[in-house]
Amino acid sequence: MDALYHQTNKLVQETQQCFQMLESKTTNHQEVELEIQEKIDLINKNCEKLDVLLFKVPPAHRQNAKMNCDQLKYDCRHLQAALDSWKQKTLRKQIAASEREQLLSQRFTANPELTAINMDYAIQQQNSLHSAHKGMDEMLQTGAGTLESLRLQRSTLKGAHRRIVDMANTLGLSNHTMRLIEKRVREDKYVLFGGMIGTVVIILLVIIYLT
Repeated sequence: MDALYHQTNKLVQETQQCFQMLESKTTNHQEVELEIQEKIDLINKNCEKLDVLLFKVPPAHRQNAKMNCDQLKYDCRHLQAALDSWKQKTLRKQIAASEREQLLSQRFTANPELTAINMDYAIQQQNSLHSAHKGMDEMLQTGAGTLESLRLQRSTLKGAHRRIVDMANTLGLSNHTMRLIEKRVREDKYVLFGGMIGTVVIILLVIIYLT
C-alpha cells in the first residue's frame, strides 16, 4: 500500500506541474489538457484501490493511512476543478475571439437613414452588451467555484468529525480493557496468596499429625 500511495502522490505533483505548462503560449494546450485528465483519472483509480487496501492495514496504522488517502482524494478533486475552470476560461476566450473576428469582418453598407452618430451609438451599444455578457459569465464562474469550494470544505469537515469520533470510541474501549486487566491482576494476586497460605497450613497440619 505504501508503494501505491507514494506513486499516487507523485502523480499529484506531476499533474500540478502540468498546469504550469498551460500558461506557456508555445505549449499544445489540447495535449496538455488530455494528459492532465488522464493523470487525474489514474489518481482516482489508485484512490479506489487504496480504499480496498485500507482493510489490510494493521489497526494501529489504519487511521493514519486513511487520512493520507483522504488527502489524495481532496487533492484530486481540486485538480479536476482547476482543469474544468481552465477549460471554461479557454472556451470563453475562443467565443470572444470569434465574436471579435465576426465584428471586424462585417461589412457595413451605406444607409442614408443612419448618420455617423447613430453608427457610433450602435457600436457602443454592441460593446456594452458584450462586456455585460462577459461580466455575467465571470460572475457565474466565480459563484460555481465558491460553491465547489464550500462542498469540498464540508466534505473535509465531515471526514475530520468521523475520525475524531472513531478515535474517541477507540480510546474508550482501550480504557475499559485496561480496567479489566487491572481487575484480573488483583484477583490473581488474591488467589496466589490464598493458595500459598492454604499450602503452608496443610504442611503444618501434616507435620504436627505425623510427629
